[in-house]
Amino acid sequence: MKIGILGTGHVGRALAIGWAGGSHDVVLGSRRPEDAASRAELATVREAGVPVLDPYSAVAGADVVVNATPGTVSVPLLTEIGAPALAGKALLDVAVGFREDGTLSHLEESLGEEIQRTFPDTKVVKTLCTIDAQLMVAPESLRGPSTVFLSGDDADAKRRVGGLLNDLGWPPDSLLDLGGIPTARGQEHYSLLFMGIADAIGSYGFGIQVVPPSRG
Repeated sequence: MKIGILGTGHVGRALAIGWAGGSHDVVLGSRRPEDAASRAELATVREAGVPVLDPYSAVAGADVVVNATPGTVSVPLLTEIGAPALAGKALLDVAVGFREDGTLSHLEESLGEEIQRTFPDTKVVKTLCTIDAQLMVAPESLRGPSTVFLSGDDADAKRRVGGLLNDLGWPPDSLLDLGGIPTARGQEHYSLLFMGIADAIGSYGFGIQVVPPSRG
């Protein structure tokens, strides 16, 4: 599968290397692909065989687009790329928007919903935003099972994204489909609890598990 990842931070780099280690054709999109500082920062990605191109080129030809940009700039960047370039594609949205004071930028509507509303011909799937970047590509590092969530309106896009999660090491029984894209609000708002838990245990490398009630 051809995957175009937008965003060169910890999340974008981790996912690029994780999927490049399989059979996927991965491209990373950067606004500064030839900048000296950017090249140094992305050395490990390039060593993994992942080319770094401009955002539009990263999206062109991709089967799945991954939004790993800061949530406050995601929609403006996607708008620059243009709705026609994103039409018909599955878009895995992992971003959460934070203001400078640490509060969420999306309160009444999630970023996932905003992207879907702005680009109605794109199939948005929200996932992976409830875990740390390192854990996204190393679920086996946990002591036990953990749950990762999916929100989106298109069933086929969710199946495709679910397959990519499987490729990162997340087994099928770890994936929980929450329903349509409005359920992305819960995923994004969990980030506040995530930060509280991280402070309490002194680590970001934890997962959560949905434990169903006992039967009978």
